[in-house]
Amino acid sequence: MGKYVFGVDIGGTTVKLGCFSAEGELLEKWEITTRTDDGGAYILGDIAESVKAKMTEAGITKEDVLGVGMGVPGPVREDGTVIKCVNLGWGIFNAAEELSRLLGGVSVKVGNDANMAALGEMWMGGGKGHQNIVMITLGTGVGGGIILNGKMLAGVNGAGGEIGHMTMDLNETDVCNCGKRGCLEQYASATGIVRLANKALNDSDRPSKLREVQYISAKEIFDAAKTGDELAMEQVDALGKKLGLACAQIACVADPEVFVIGGGVSRAGQILLDVTEKYFRQYAFHACRNTAFELAVLGNDAGIYGGARAVL
Repeated sequence: MGKYVFGVDIGGTTVKLGCFSAEGELLEKWEITTRTDDGGAYILGDIAESVKAKMTEAGITKEDVLGVGMGVPGPVREDGTVIKCVNLGWGIFNAAEELSRLLGGVSVKVGNDANMAALGEMWMGGGKGHQNIVMITLGTGVGGGIILNGKMLAGVNGAGGEIGHMTMDLNETDVCNCGKRGCLEQYASATGIVRLANKALNDSDRPSKLREVQYISAKEIFDAAKTGDELAMEQVDALGKKLGLACAQIACVADPEVFVIGGGVSRAGQILLDVTEKYFRQYAFHACRNTAFELAVLGNDAGIYGGARAVL
């Protein structure tokens, strides 16, 4: 019986890795650079070498390892086949089989990074104690992970949980990074709220503390809203309206016990939960109206916790 499990979370700049005990205790974590040159050809080799070096350093044998769980930024089928990770330069291939080969046959499970983060938050974070959660990450984009009965919902094409690309406005003229128009990501991401705040500032001469800032960030918008700045409050309210409506639609399909909100924008704290819940209660189907909302607590470690949990 193995004694250890490794969690891996591949980002566009760094790969986060963690070594866990079979009981789920994080023993050590570290990072390596994500080498995206040559179509990301070196990434899995670098991960394998880093894991093997850590095993040697800690005196861990291959027989001691239960497996490796890895999150990647893109759609992943249940068998570990990646369906293009644009940020890494990857096409379509079975990343689980390839990493397992590089590790000498160690079992490998691969999932979408947001799904892995959701699994981690369910296990040891904001969703702890629940088996049915929806995690929404609000960062540069909007990601999502759906866990039902303790299992990740990947979908046939690995696109289960792509909450950021739910269409929220059929009249939107700006184009989302995905090529569509009106995606949730265009309103509820850090990029989205800044885009709309700049538009509001340019379209009027209303007073706002935001006019004193050269380059507005999501944090500054929320900070201004907390002091009662009217224009900033309107931007936060607009974000909450779109996010609350999206959660209401998701609840009709997944009916989770809790929504866990993470990502950089979630650092705004209670003001974000309050405005999202307000609109969720307004739009939700009556049977789902009392669904709980929590902030994520694992931060950047959620992915490696999820990777470990996927193996355990």
